[in-house]
Amino acid sequence: MEDLRLFLDFLKDYFLTRITSLGASFEAIKDVIVAFLIVKRGKYSSSFLSSSVLLIVAAVLIAGPVITQNSPFVSQTGQSGSYQAAIISYNPYQGSLSTVVSVKSRSEIENYTVHGGDTLAGIAKRFNISVDTIKWANDLKSETIKPGQSLKIPPITGIVHTVQPGETVYSIAKKYRVDAQNIVNYIWNDFADPDTFALTPGQILYVPDGVIETAPAPTRLFAQVISGVKGNSNFIWPTTGVITQYPVWYHMALDIANPSMPAIIAADTGTVIYAGWNSTGYGNMVMIDHGNGYRTLYGHMSQILVSIGQAVSQGQQIGVMGSTGRSTGTHLHFEIRAGETLLNPLNFLK
Repeated sequence: MEDLRLFLDFLKDYFLTRITSLGASFEAIKDVIVAFLIVKRGKYSSSFLSSSVLLIVAAVLIAGPVITQNSPFVSQTGQSGSYQAAIISYNPYQGSLSTVVSVKSRSEIENYTVHGGDTLAGIAKRFNISVDTIKWANDLKSETIKPGQSLKIPPITGIVHTVQPGETVYSIAKKYRVDAQNIVNYIWNDFADPDTFALTPGQILYVPDGVIETAPAPTRLFAQVISGVKGNSNFIWPTTGVITQYPVWYHMALDIANPSMPAIIAADTGTVIYAGWNSTGYGNMVMIDHGNGYRTLYGHMSQILVSIGQAVSQGQQIGVMGSTGRSTGTHLHFEIRAGETLLNPLNFLK
C-alpha cells in the first residue's frame, strides 16, 4: 500500500508538471493564435472556445488542491495556529412576512397616549425600559394611569435630566448613583466641549441606569403625653449664645449660635414626644409636649440626651448644640408651637 501511495503521488506530480509546462507554452504562443483567429475571424472561434473551456476546467482541477493547501484560511497539520473561514449567507425572502423591530436605540423622548387596558408595566415592557424610568420622567407618584393620559417615554432605562448651571457630568453621575463614564458613553448625549465633557445649562442629558433615591420618610414616633406632666407656660431660654436669626414670617423661630456648643435645656416641663434624626432639615431634633397646648422644638443638636416618652422638667438638659441637618454653623433652631401653628418665641421667653 505504501508503494501504491508513493506511485500515485509521483503520478500526480508528473501530470501537474506537464500541465504547468503546457500552460507556459500556451502563454508563449497565445499571441500568435489570437492573431491567427483574428485573421480567420470566426472560422476557428468555436473550436478555440471549446478548448479554452477544457483548459480552464483542467486548471481548476489541478490548481484547486494546491490553492487549498496554501490557503491561510484553512487549518493545516503541523501549524501552531488554525484559521477558519466564516460563511455568511442572507436570504432576502426568508421571513419576509414577519415584523422586524429595529435594535437601534431611540435618540429622543417619545410621547405616548395611554389606551384602555394599558398598564405602566405593559408600556415599560413595550418600550424596553423600566417602570421607574417612566414614573421619574412623568413625576408619577404611583403606577395608576388612565386612558387619554400622555406619557413621556425616555429612550433608555434611567434618568432624563435637565442640566442646571454649575452642574458637571461628575456631579450628575453622583446624584443619580452611576459612573460618569456611563453618561459619556451614551451616544445621544452632546457636550459643549467633547474633551472636557462640558455641559450647557438647559440641555437634556440622559443618564443610563440612573436612579432617584427617595429620602426615607421622617420617623414620627410620638409618645403619649404623661398625665399630670404640664408646663407653666413661662418659657425660659433654652441655651446661651447670640441670636443670628430673629423670627420672620418664613422662619418663625429663633436661631441661637454659640461655637462653644453649650447645653440645650427644656424651656418648660413636659414629655418628650420626638427624639432622633429628622430628614426634613432639622437634623438631630427633640420635641417636647408641655401638656397645656404648647410644644417646643429644638433642632440641629450634636447630641440628644433624652428619649421618647421621657418626662423632663424645666431647665433639664436634653442635648448639646450642634450643626446637623440643614445647617451652616453651630446653633440651635428653637420653635414654640400651638398645635401645628408656629408662634413667635420672643413673645413667651422670660
